[in-house]
Amino acid sequence: MGEAMKTFAGLKVPVDAWAALQKDYLSQASGLWNQAVTASAGHPAKLPDRRFASEAWGSNPVAAFTAQLYLLNAQTLQRMAEQVEGDDKTRARIKFAVQQFVDASAPSNFLALNPEAQQLALKTQGESIARGMQLLWADMQRGHVSQTDESAFEVGRNVATTAGDVVFENDFFQLIEYKPLTKEVHELPFLMVPPCINKYYILDLQPDNSLIRYAVEQGHRTFVVSWRNPDESCAGWTWDDYIEQAAIQAIRTVQAISGSKKINALGFCVGGTILATALAVLAARGEQPAASVTLLTTLIDFASNGVLDLFVDEGSVRLREMSIGPDAPKGPGLLKGQELATTFSFLRPNDLVWNYVVGNYLKGEAPPAFDLLYWNGDSTNLPGPMYCWYLRHTYLQNELKKPGALTVCGERLDLGAIEAPVYIYGSREDHIVPWDAAYRSTQVFKGRKRFVLGASGHIAGVINPPAKKKRSFWTGKTAALPAEAGQWLETAVEHPGSWWTDWSHWLASHAGAMKPAPKTPGNRQHKAIEPAPGRYVKHKA
Repeated sequence: MGEAMKTFAGLKVPVDAWAALQKDYLSQASGLWNQAVTASAGHPAKLPDRRFASEAWGSNPVAAFTAQLYLLNAQTLQRMAEQVEGDDKTRARIKFAVQQFVDASAPSNFLALNPEAQQLALKTQGESIARGMQLLWADMQRGHVSQTDESAFEVGRNVATTAGDVVFENDFFQLIEYKPLTKEVHELPFLMVPPCINKYYILDLQPDNSLIRYAVEQGHRTFVVSWRNPDESCAGWTWDDYIEQAAIQAIRTVQAISGSKKINALGFCVGGTILATALAVLAARGEQPAASVTLLTTLIDFASNGVLDLFVDEGSVRLREMSIGPDAPKGPGLLKGQELATTFSFLRPNDLVWNYVVGNYLKGEAPPAFDLLYWNGDSTNLPGPMYCWYLRHTYLQNELKKPGALTVCGERLDLGAIEAPVYIYGSREDHIVPWDAAYRSTQVFKGRKRFVLGASGHIAGVINPPAKKKRSFWTGKTAALPAEAGQWLETAVEHPGSWWTDWSHWLASHAGAMKPAPKTPGNRQHKAIEPAPGRYVKHKA
């Protein structure tokens, strides 16, 4: 006979597991109550959670008990979710939903239960609450929870400030060429393709943390794609459009301006997926323009992608196709940038949502100025047909890695036909592109490959300038790249500091000899249109 089950909220949990959870919960809850009753004054409780780290929580017996009971309830709900019967994806979705509920229901999120916010209100004679209401009203007008002081930054004034010129534009993108900072530059030009789901200046926040400026300082003639922020007139754009009219056009324009048939190219996140697709299309046409390819936190093999997989199945993709895809009854539409931004924030809700709800609204403390979070809030839209194609053929059906499975721009794709050496980077704590998913690209490309693992997350791991001497990175002890990421990590060697220096040496080895830097941007065919950062990046969603 099968294991006896008990139904909870429509979900089946083994009876034995249910009984053990109940017994353990009642024992721990009784212990917490007895501890609260017998606690002596002047001995604040120690609460193992940074949301309750303030002395106001530990020194208030009622608040301390509330926080401890919440943590016990949260732990029990998570254990219950782990015991639910079902397939792996269903169980993962239940665990994710439970975690969202647990994080949202923390007593720290409510003024009536937050002694720290209450003490601040008394101390300021209510001014903190008044400021909180003002901040709440301002955010309601903006349509999102503020994560930074948005008035402190302006694109082109104190972010995206590296000097350069727009030397080409079409409906899809502007191409920026940056002013050389060295007397000589490498023979081969360097093209960066950032993600189209964000604005390019994540690579050029401020001078001391700009990957673009760093590349220019290393003597590379650097070009960057600045994507247009799509509006309703762009709703019909497809994945093929992004490849042919943007990525391939950018490659051809850099070739034309520099006079070089070979270029070095870098793609970041979805920009890396777009770049690899474009190079595979060109390979099918008998062209090999890349002398080297750098892929930063990029998905090529979508077999397992962490928490983002929870949002993708046949039903959810079909719903998108019917609402904003090419065959939608009302015609193609846009995926709004704010929807994407909210989704990514709720992947880490305590850090990117509730932390700011408490600080902004309950305490009336405006968030400090932070360039990375300003960029994070500067959202972009996506055309529905392009987005739906991407969802179906990569996340859902994982066809990009399969030779001949996809036709893009009239060509059968085979990423293994790209002949250039590839530098593949992953971030160890990345929740958007898990590092082992980034590592799987090593099994797709057939040429020479180097994999480097950086510390921290999707953005902070990438934007890690050497001068700050922060974090560390790992390289393989040998050039071997086994099939399993864990096997590679077992023998990887850790190095202090930024991976940028390792990449810089690698890129220089593929960039050719040095020659005098160009005195003017572009060429006779492609003259300077306007100074960087250009118009496209300033358009708000």
